[in-house]
Amino acid sequence: MLVRVLSVTVFHPFVTALVPLCLRARAMLWDAPTMLAAFAWAAFVSLLWVASAVNRRIAHGVPRQVDLGEEVIVITGGASGLGMLVAEVYGMRGATVAVLDVNDMENGEARGVTAYKCDVSDYKQVAATALKIEEELGTPTVLINNAAIVVGKSLLDLSVDEIDRSLSTNLLGPFYCLKAFLPAIIRSGNGGTVVNISSVIGHLGAAQLSDYAAAKAGLSAMHRSVAAELRESHPEIKTVLITPGQLSTPLFYGVQTPSSFIAPVVEPVEVAKEIVAAIDQGKGATTGMPLYARWVDWYSVLPAGVQVLARKISGVDRGMRTYIGRNGSTEDKKQR
Repeated sequence: MLVRVLSVTVFHPFVTALVPLCLRARAMLWDAPTMLAAFAWAAFVSLLWVASAVNRRIAHGVPRQVDLGEEVIVITGGASGLGMLVAEVYGMRGATVAVLDVNDMENGEARGVTAYKCDVSDYKQVAATALKIEEELGTPTVLINNAAIVVGKSLLDLSVDEIDRSLSTNLLGPFYCLKAFLPAIIRSGNGGTVVNISSVIGHLGAAQLSDYAAAKAGLSAMHRSVAAELRESHPEIKTVLITPGQLSTPLFYGVQTPSSFIAPVVEPVEVAKEIVAAIDQGKGATTGMPLYARWVDWYSVLPAGVQVLARKISGVDRGMRTYIGRNGSTEDKKQR
């Protein structure tokens, strides 16, 4: 919240440009130290904004034109939680939405939303569903890889089947969906957007999340590789990587965050806003939330002892001790 307030006040070029005018209105001389400091700060903030805009253009190219009436949006794991939020938002706004999930829609099918039973860990199901969606709804233009499961056990307690299921859903699932849907997105002729939902755990790792962390680390690496391929061959396809911390969804029922100040729980609606904004603006993006998730890459450059102390203070390795899953068990077999 503090960062958001600062970004629209003392770090906003329009606001900072008004400060010298306000000082002049109070009859302050142009060469007064306070006036010069105000001018310097306004110039500094404006340069930051220009540099940020140039950085985005270099990283993600020219935004594509988005017409929601023509968009066919595919969301995996959209029967509940974050995926359902995004699906309902776009359905209400006139886009055509297809939800892939092993479960029924938690609130029933909303306007503009069509649900398809599909296990993303099974490529044959994904490929068949992709063909069905194109036949029934039209050529997909947006893919949101959101489906995920959490087992929540230590490595020694994980069965081989649980490891296989976790990696298949959390890592192979996005691979399969990209393989099945990306050719259609390219054929759409109007560009498209690929959104991958990773996790800060993919950078940090955490006790009782070895399978989940490995899959999310792989997903982030896969995203960067595919983004590089598309940047060269199909720049009209925009890529978005979202790296949230702990989400307040059924996927993490029972998890207690020891330090809500350092690592606050993220509300799904906040992540949904980021996804919707990126798609609506037709731009690529790489972002994380809350604030620490945007700087988590720097964790790896810290001395090993400092890393251990940071983990103890944040409580990242204690959070899963109270995990019970959506069904009151140690395994959540449903998708996010």
